[in-house]
Amino acid sequence: MKTNRIFFIDAVRAFAILMMLQGHFIDTLLSPIYRDENNMAYQIWSYFRGITAPTFFTISGLVFLYLLLRAKAKGNDGPRIRKGFYRGLLLLGIGYALRIDVFGWLRGEFSSYIFVIDVLQCIGLSLILLIGFYILFRKHIGLLSLFLLLVGSLCFLCEPLYRNLDLNQIPQVLANYMTKANGSIFTILPWFGFTAFGGFLATIFFSHVHKNRFRLITVISFFAIGSLLVEYSSWLLMKLYYLTDIELFKSSAYYNYLFTRFGNVLILFGAFYAAEPLLKGSLISKIGQKTLSIYVIHFIIIFGSFTGIGLKLFFQKSLNPTEAILGAIAFMIIVCIISFHYVKTNAFIYNYLRLLMKAIKRAN
Repeated sequence: MKTNRIFFIDAVRAFAILMMLQGHFIDTLLSPIYRDENNMAYQIWSYFRGITAPTFFTISGLVFLYLLLRAKAKGNDGPRIRKGFYRGLLLLGIGYALRIDVFGWLRGEFSSYIFVIDVLQCIGLSLILLIGFYILFRKHIGLLSLFLLLVGSLCFLCEPLYRNLDLNQIPQVLANYMTKANGSIFTILPWFGFTAFGGFLATIFFSHVHKNRFRLITVISFFAIGSLLVEYSSWLLMKLYYLTDIELFKSSAYYNYLFTRFGNVLILFGAFYAAEPLLKGSLISKIGQKTLSIYVIHFIIIFGSFTGIGLKLFFQKSLNPTEAILGAIAFMIIVCIISFHYVKTNAFIYNYLRLLMKAIKRAN
């Protein structure tokens, strides 16, 4: 089957990583006295900050499964499965490594902070889960598509059931993937739901991207379905509650941030997919191919990974809006320049892992 590269994916990833850079910079360093929920500028900033993580998880599922399906069409998905599995483990490892405090360890201070789960660990585990589901349904892509749609919907719908889980009885290193009680920023649920929806979209793109007018139909669908989710998903959940008397629908409707955020993501996808002809080969697309390096660099600079010395140490909650905005712009530019010209995080780590695997094989 003929399949085409989806160029808008890199642009979406670039948008998400840039929004994350400025979001982390401003949220970490802006003084609390300027956080006015009634201010229009602050509301717009909060909106884009709120859709950054959902966009990341969704686009990760889309691009990963789409590439896997392309490899399957060529009869060679085995290497892609292995690469994806290693990629998932790599993200898990980097996520933990970024919270290492070398100086603290040298002083004999060991904190459970290293077990806190953030976006990298959740995306890594999500990719591994996606591989498992793909292997389970690899001979029936239609079933895989429906399964991922169902899983994503259940992750969102059942959020009230696991929102306040008490997992004190299991080891913290595992519990942190399901509860924020110990400081985790992200948990696998509900965030895997976005990855599952991204995988569902990948099956749609793979099956239909080569068809005439696919872009036009898809862009319209993104805007229409996204708008419906934003405006009417809570209403639909309440209707289902009245029809079935199932309390879960009501609980989900009263705290419906997941379906609405996914609606925001679809609208964003629609905008970028409509503009795709203008994005091919652009700088923003190239930025989208460097997201891991950019994430690692920005985390070290702001939060002081390994040394504890970062911008947070010196300027936490101290900047005024002008300083925060100008600083965020400069920060995005500097991090991107470092990523493009001085740091090759992906290549370095992958080469190291390949050498390690060869050494293990020789030892056996």
